[in-house]
Amino acid sequence: MTASDNPTQLRFESPGPGSWEQDPVHFPRPLTRYFQETHPPAFRSGTNDFARFYGMLIDGLQMTYVGGFGYRQVLPVPEAEIPERVQRAEQVFAQKLWREQLRDWDDTCKPSAIAMHRELQAVDPDALSDAELVTYLARCRRHHAAMIAQHMRFTAAAVLPTGDFLAYVGDWTGLPPSDLLGLMRGSAAVSAGGSDEMEHLKRAFAKDLSARKVLESDGDPAQLLVSLRSLGGETGKAVSDYLDLVGNRLVDGFDIAEPSALELPDALLRAIRIAVSGDAQPASDVDARTAEVRALVPAAHRDEFDELLSEARLTYRLRDERGVYSDIWAAGLMRRAALAAGRRVASRGRLATPHQMLDASLDEMCTLVADTGGPSADELAGRAEYRSTYTAKDAPPTLGPARPPPPDLSALPPSVGRLMRATSIALGHVFGSSQVQNEEKVLYGLAASKGVYQGPARRVSSPAEFGCIVKGDVLVTESTTEAFNILLPLLGGIVTDNGGLLSHAAIVSREYGIPGVVGTREATGRIANGVLVRVDGDAGEVTVLG
Repeated sequence: MTASDNPTQLRFESPGPGSWEQDPVHFPRPLTRYFQETHPPAFRSGTNDFARFYGMLIDGLQMTYVGGFGYRQVLPVPEAEIPERVQRAEQVFAQKLWREQLRDWDDTCKPSAIAMHRELQAVDPDALSDAELVTYLARCRRHHAAMIAQHMRFTAAAVLPTGDFLAYVGDWTGLPPSDLLGLMRGSAAVSAGGSDEMEHLKRAFAKDLSARKVLESDGDPAQLLVSLRSLGGETGKAVSDYLDLVGNRLVDGFDIAEPSALELPDALLRAIRIAVSGDAQPASDVDARTAEVRALVPAAHRDEFDELLSEARLTYRLRDERGVYSDIWAAGLMRRAALAAGRRVASRGRLATPHQMLDASLDEMCTLVADTGGPSADELAGRAEYRSTYTAKDAPPTLGPARPPPPDLSALPPSVGRLMRATSIALGHVFGSSQVQNEEKVLYGLAASKGVYQGPARRVSSPAEFGCIVKGDVLVTESTTEAFNILLPLLGGIVTDNGGLLSHAAIVSREYGIPGVVGTREATGRIANGVLVRVDGDAGEVTVLG
């Protein structure tokens, strides 16, 4: 896409041969120049890694940005590699190769990533010289790119066992995927904001009445967080450990344009209050529902059902963990470095605000810090205005020719067919929205999380509006990412425009046990802020009550 001098007139052109599909689930708004240059090579590398590891008949995915909007394309496997891929695919289910990746994640990749996050986090970018800050910016960028690749590398491990479970159990029982995915609840503590640090925080506050009084006191939220950090003993350490874990993570999306948790102290503080209050989440009925589903499985397949469910639950947490502990944290650190650079350049009068630096490319950031050139404040402001003006709804869903039909799985070797079917089902439930025609007062989406809830709609289009969320509100937004997780204790229900039953909004609503309806396509345009709505997570319907 190119934008003319009149930003309301946009032209979209295919970025290359083949069909390209927009990704509004992960990227509902235009992305910064920095992200557009950082994301595609790392994304392609990570997806190529998982395609090869599992013997898939694709060579991964590639991503490009057209006018700031993300478009992806499936890459064909090189013909010469097909025999080797088929041989590898035969090992996937026999050896449960995702377990190998899960061990690699738990034992190596996740600890290593956290250690590097903490190492970069320990640097005070404001204390660096200009030359040192330029070096630090480049270092944060390299780390961010590596973490994007890592996130994508574990995609298949996160979704393949779940897709395989949906395929077989769906065949045996005829139950809809929404019913089957309900059996995953409780398998991903991270999706409900869980961590060792959060458990430590809860225990510390439970034993420290004076700290609870500080937590519940009035005052500036940012200062309250500082006061809580400075408390002596176990509680102060627990607060510091938790804020060090989540404080520099983005709270929405994957781009450095989005704020980190510490930049939204009011929402963060309120979420902590709820988390440590001891208020119980709705009781889980997953054991009873599992027994009901199992009873519908033919007796000859019940042992297989048990095994498929166990494997799906085993890796389900990777769906969110790989982002939370990889690029969401790394992007927050890059944002922190860029804002430090912005403060320095703004102090020289080159920028109007530090935040304008977020719309510079890495080379432009470094040039501005070194004071050897770079874009003007007005140019950067124009880029920010463009990003805030448009959403994915302003861009076509596809570019180029129509995507060819999927291969006939029955014509493939059985192991390859099973692999590709499971992957296709899972990814379809990540991106697929409802196609049912909405009515004036009723929107039809996908039944992501069971239950019915009635409450005021809180239309959130950016993290700047998180401060408006009141406990019990129904979040109405384009989509969510795993970055939302620490704020979701505030919500009574979730409604999204984009995404399917394995989108992050669907996963977190199930983990929190709150009704969720995703993929309505039009909720943000049809539901006014503050209006009373009923979210029916059983039927996948949202009713505007007035």
